[in-house]
Amino acid sequence: MLTFQQKIEILDSYPQLQRKDVSLGRVNYHYEESLHDKKTVAFHLHPNGNGYVFAGLLKGYQTDPKGFVNIRDFTEDELRRLLDASIASLSEPLPEAAPSAKKRKRLAAETNWVNGKGEKLTLKAEDDLWYLYSGMSLEMAFETPEEAREYLAEEGFSQIQD
Repeated sequence: MLTFQQKIEILDSYPQLQRKDVSLGRVNYHYEESLHDKKTVAFHLHPNGNGYVFAGLLKGYQTDPKGFVNIRDFTEDELRRLLDASIASLSEPLPEAAPSAKKRKRLAAETNWVNGKGEKLTLKAEDDLWYLYSGMSLEMAFETPEEAREYLAEEGFSQIQD
């Protein structure tokens, strides 16, 4: 098993990926040139060795519901092959038949979210950005709906089905 530092060094060797430090010492890596809503290639790399890489557009990998593969026990070669394939998959446009399926998964222009404490947030799409509000107060802005979903999930919020 690679250490956290070894995984970071491997990911840092990909100049097309941007490192984003997140909570609890975890690190994400984004591929800003992605042709898809998905920009996160590596998700929640943790000092304990755990972490995930996006393989939602690839065949041959067992992914979670969000399309990520757990890389905890990957070797350097396995990790590099997955990273190369993930970046390549995000660099290719979807086939013509896929846009309708992609549109079905998009968030509505305004969605409501709640956590276990009953706190409510509203996510609104405006001017190509996604804004998160608590009442009338702006809490945060995101470039993609996927980033907003990831943040809300990390913070323990789930979407209210209207």
